[in-house]
Order: sequence, then C-alpha cells, then structure tokens
Amino acid sequence: MESIDKYFIVTRTKTRKGFSRGSIGRIEAETQTGDIVGLVYGSGGGTAKSGGLLKREETYSLTRHQAQLLLFVSPASRRLEILCNQMLFKVICELAQDDLVVVRYKKGFQPCLVKNLMQIGRKDGSDDLNMLGFELQPVSPQNPDKLSSKKPAPLPVFSAADIIQVAQSSTKQPLRDNHTIGINRRTVSRINSLPIMGSRNGFLGKKISSQNTPDIKSLSNTYQLEVGSMVEMASDRNVILYGVIRWIGVPAGKKGNWAGIELDNEVGTCTDGTFHGQRYFTCQGNRAVFVPLEMCVPDGRFHSPSPSSSADTEEFPRTPIVTHIEEDKGEEDVPPLTESEVLRVLEGKMKGIQGHFNSCYLDATLFSLFTSSMTLDRLLQSSANAEMSICRQMRRDIVNHLRRHGFVPAENVMNFRKQLGCNTYVTEEKDPEEFIAILFQRILHMDPLLKIRFNGDSGSSQDAYTHQIILEKNDVGPCPSVQQLLETSFMSCNLKFEEVPLCLMVQMPRFGKNFKMFPCIIPSTELDITDLLHQSPRECFICGHLAQHECTQCFRDRKLPGRIKQYCWTCNTQVHSHPSRQGHTPRSLALPAELSVSSPVSRTHMQLFAVLCIQTSHYVSFVKYGPEPQSWMFFDSMADRSGDDHTGYNIPEVRACPEVGDFLSQSEEDLACVNLSQTSGLVRRLLCDSFMCLYQQCSR
Repeated sequence: MESIDKYFIVTRTKTRKGFSRGSIGRIEAETQTGDIVGLVYGSGGGTAKSGGLLKREETYSLTRHQAQLLLFVSPASRRLEILCNQMLFKVICELAQDDLVVVRYKKGFQPCLVKNLMQIGRKDGSDDLNMLGFELQPVSPQNPDKLSSKKPAPLPVFSAADIIQVAQSSTKQPLRDNHTIGINRRTVSRINSLPIMGSRNGFLGKKISSQNTPDIKSLSNTYQLEVGSMVEMASDRNVILYGVIRWIGVPAGKKGNWAGIELDNEVGTCTDGTFHGQRYFTCQGNRAVFVPLEMCVPDGRFHSPSPSSSADTEEFPRTPIVTHIEEDKGEEDVPPLTESEVLRVLEGKMKGIQGHFNSCYLDATLFSLFTSSMTLDRLLQSSANAEMSICRQMRRDIVNHLRRHGFVPAENVMNFRKQLGCNTYVTEEKDPEEFIAILFQRILHMDPLLKIRFNGDSGSSQDAYTHQIILEKNDVGPCPSVQQLLETSFMSCNLKFEEVPLCLMVQMPRFGKNFKMFPCIIPSTELDITDLLHQSPRECFICGHLAQHECTQCFRDRKLPGRIKQYCWTCNTQVHSHPSRQGHTPRSLALPAELSVSSPVSRTHMQLFAVLCIQTSHYVSFVKYGPEPQSWMFFDSMADRSGDDHTGYNIPEVRACPEVGDFLSQSEEDLACVNLSQTSGLVRRLLCDSFMCLYQQCSR
C-alpha cells in the first residue's frame, strides 16, 4: 500500500517563504512539536528545492500518485478545488485503460476513452516528482462506438482537473506511467474544467446499461416527479446529466409524458427550451434537453434512497423541505468543530444551514454562534433549560447536525421556528438581535450577558444581551474600527461594564436595512475593554502608572490623540493646567482600596469570532473558525436557488475566505487608509455591510 505521509499539499498558510496555498511538497523531517520540515516542488515538478517549516494542520497528506496528478494542475489554487470533491478525485486516481471519462471541451462536453498515463518531464533522481496527465482518445459524438480518427496525431493529454465525469469500464486494464513526454509537449491543447465545488456537488458518473432500464422506470414511477424536481438521466453515451424539470407534457408528435429539463451545465447539442421548433420553456442556450419522463430519476447527489433500498443513506436531501437527513439515532452532543475539521466538514455548496422563507437572520445567527465558538458551546451546555424540549430540539436538529454532517436542512430549521412562540417567526423577516433575545432568554433561560452601569459610581446598571452603538457621526473618522466605536459610544453615554462579559455582541450604528452611518467599518479582531470596566485598574494615559482620574472632555480633545484619557494624580494636574482644559471636570475613578500606585495593570481583551452582515434585507455571516489569522469562512444560507419560488429550494454555501484574515491582520494605520476599490468582494462586503460583531473572552 502506498504511503500517504511523505507528500502533502498546502491548504492554508501564513506568508511563508517558498510556500503558498496549493503548493505540493515532500516531508523531510518532523519536529518534536509535530511541525513539518518540508521541501516544495515547482510548478513543473522535478526536484524539490525551496522549503521550510509548516504546521501539520496547514497541510493535507497525499500519496505519490495523487501528488503527481495534482502537480499537472495549474494554477496551484485550482488543486484545492479538486480536493474538495474527494469522491471524484478518488475515482480519477483509480482510472484504468478504456474507462470512459468526460471533459469540458469548447462549449460542450467531450467523452473520451482513457488510453495512457503520461509522465511529463524527465526524472533524474529517485526523489524527483514528475507530473502525470491522462492521454485520452476522443469518442465520436455521432457514433459512440467509433473513435475519432481524422488523421494520425498524438492524442491530447489532460490533467486531473479537466475530467468532470467518470464511467469506469467493466474490465480494468491498469495504467502505467511509463510513457514520457518532454516539456515541449506541454503545448498540447488544454481544456478548462468546470469549477468543482464542495463535495457532493461535483460530477461522479456511473455506467448505465440496458439492464438498468426497469429500475429507472420503477424509480420514476415510485417518486412523484414534477416541475421543479432535481433529476438525473443517462445520455446515449452513458454520460450522467443532471438538471431541473421545467416542463412536463406530451410534445407534438410524441406519446406519453416527456420532461423538459434545464441542465446544470451546457451541452453543445441542447437548446434554449425549444423542441422540434416549438418552445416549451426558456433557459440559457445549450442547456435544455427533452426526454421521456420515465428515463428520469431523482438526482442521486441529493436524494435519500427509498426505505427498501440497501444503499447507505445519503447525507443530503433532494428537496430538503420535503425530504430530510436521516435523524441521528442518539442525542450525544457534538463538540464545536476544530480548525482542522471545519473546511473538511463544512466547505462547499449544500453546506451550512439551509435557508427558507425569510430565515436568513436566524440561519446566519445560529451558524455564527455555534459552529466553532467554545464560549457559546459552554453557554449552551450550562443552560438552565438545557433539557427542555425546544432547547434539546435546537441542539439535536441544528447544532449537532451542523457539526456532525456539515448541513442542516430547512425542514429542521422550520420545525424549530414553529416552536418560538409566535407565528411571525415562521413567516416574517426579523433582525438578529430580536432572535438573540428570544434565544438566550426564552430558549436557554440564561441571564443577560451584559451588565452595563450608567452615570459612573452614582448610577444604576442595566442588563442586556446585545449592545447598540450610539454616537454622533462626527465623533470618529469616516472609516472607524469597532474599538473606536465602542469606546466613543461608552464615553459619550457615560457607560461602563460591571464585569467582563463572556460574550459581547455589538450592533453597528445603522438604522433599518438601508441607512448606514458610516460607509465602512473595520471589525477589530481584538477589543481592549480594560478602560471600559467599572472599578478596574487602568494605566495613566501619559506616564503609564495607575490612573486615578478620567476626563470625558479630554476624550474629544483633538490635541490629545489616542483613546480614553485617564491620568494619575500628577499628570491630571499638569494636563488640566493648560488654559484650554481648565474648564474640564475630570472625575475620580473608583478603585479597589488594596491597589497601590505602583500596582501593574493587566489588559482585558475580547476576541472577534463572527460578523453578521446585511445587504438588501439578506443576512450572511463571516466566522473565525480557528486561531490562525487566515481561518475565516463565509456563510450564506441562500447563496443559490434551484427551481422557481414555488417548487424550488435554496442552496446554502460555505466558503473559505483567507483573504479576510489577511486584510484584518494589517496594522491600524493601514486599515484606517483602506481603499474599498482595491479590496476583494468578500472583504468589501464585510466592511460595508457589517451589522453585528460578536466577541468572546480570550486568554493572554
């Protein structure tokens, strides 16, 4: 059996010399802490040269054969897309001679027969790693049994990324990589592959023979196919096609019911919704096909088998409002996903929480709170209402389902919404803060997370689950950070935290769904709340000794740059001796009696773990899923839709977005000068559409 420990692909990394996402490398040694000392191969393979130190969790182990196949794929980031569809990649790695494969060619699909495994480049040493490609023989579209042979010519060589579908032959002839072509042969025609999304959404073909026909007819009769149903069918070349039924009826000149299907992808011989010159529906060109209804079966990528089937239960529903994932047998709680697990479990389409009927506010909130946060998990487990039916239902059908399967069907969410005590939660749009109050107060039966004191020592305190930023627009710059907004809001309203909150959910200063006070807001990855705590020791703004006075007027003084202004006795006297500040009224800070002037001051920080965003009444979320700066993912419960408003369903999606982490890792000075036109789409969405930032305690 081939070892999988020697080679690896870099899945994520900080800026390290010699390494980038998608790089293929070889392990040279392993440190006592489990880190990898590795060498990386260049884009053309050959001898491994540059390298360095990598964390094990930043890599994914490969066999030598897998590494060679991926080396032939460019750019490097495209290799990670292939690995997202592990089922297809596994079959590609096991291809044998005369297996039928389908590649994307020009504007359609091209079926081919696998002939040879080709080694690209020369192998000079035993540790050299040469690229591998597939020599494929095109099959004539008019006659599948006849091979195209217009003129003798070298067969084209394709990479693993070019293959989108596989139908394995009944008699396997193993491929050998003893055919070598030089680098100059790399000028052969290359095919751009379809984008391979998350697992289960790529193509995985299966060979269909006439013996399967009774089963196909039986299935089409068993399942009530209708307009909007997701189906699959076999073409006359044994290629599995997937699509959505757009029309059912009897076309002119035919007998029995036929289906007009809009395919997922273009096929050169298809139409835009016409059949024999008559239009039955409208779609993009080269995507409409018409077949007898009995030749269609429910889409095997999403459909759960019938009870009589002996096949393993699929993890994904066909139309999740009607069909749901098999219920978990037990109620054992699943811990939050670790950094190394998140992308494997969650990344891709039909991942996360599926949205339905104005549920995006709830989907984005639950995903943000319970995917990876240990703090929120502890709050969930410690709930006084943990064993009550609605709390248990949320843990079992949503939280545990998300962590175990990476997907929560809309049916589970709808059943939960019906238990919230008001019909408007089933039908109407809501805001996250409204749902959060219901979640913590009525479902989890938890005390408010925030205890905020008004008007200093003489004031009263108020409890809350979230905090709304309130300030004047001119109090901060045009692109403020959450740190600046929170400090300004607290100082303007004379507020202080009574205690360090376990979780701090801060609402940005925007009103309704359209009005935003600021064009963009920078989510601070860490909040320093030391100076916002009541009766907490603080440093003098000038000398760093223990502060004894605080001045609200100095906070707004442009001549004193920086943050909250608090002073020791000496500095307070000196600062307020200035003529422009003699009218200030600094107040004394309430400090524990046992503190001395020389007592050290420790800082209290909170860590950003999620951001809820809103754009045109639709909520999405960005979630930090690990300690690495680049460990960010984007979630949209309604990223895409299959079918129409009445018979279709939403397709949720989770995407890794390391560029968000790269951006937020910049210095405060660079962030303050951000140019939105030069940021990526997701970074721009984070900055411009932020609605609520979620923070949890972090240790130093």
